[in-house]
Amino acid sequence: MTPKTFDAAAMALPGATMTVQWGDNHVYKVGGKMFAVLGGAIGGKGFSLKTSDVAFEVLSETGQAVPAPYLARAKWLYFEDLADQDKAEVIDWLKTAHGLIAAKLTKKVRAGLGF
Repeated sequence: MTPKTFDAAAMALPGATMTVQWGDNHVYKVGGKMFAVLGGAIGGKGFSLKTSDVAFEVLSETGQAVPAPYLARAKWLYFEDLADQDKAEVIDWLKTAHGLIAAKLTKKVRAGLGF
């Protein structure tokens, strides 16, 4: 998967926004809350995202990802190289991450975003 495809998939989600933070990382948000980050420690090739409890356990135990620094307690995973990932799988993870964060927004914020 390419960074351009990742960006397009994340920005296609309802109410998604992107800011550049922490150097040149692309931080994707819904309702002002992060759901994914593109860029990382290894030459900017990695990405992190919010996962379900089950996905967090499975993906970290199989070695496909590692708990994200500073965000592991919130069930975020870090993947070292975006290019090594299956496009359909990453898009599905983005949808899940977006949904998990959007579900925690207040009714007022969700209504403002059209949910």
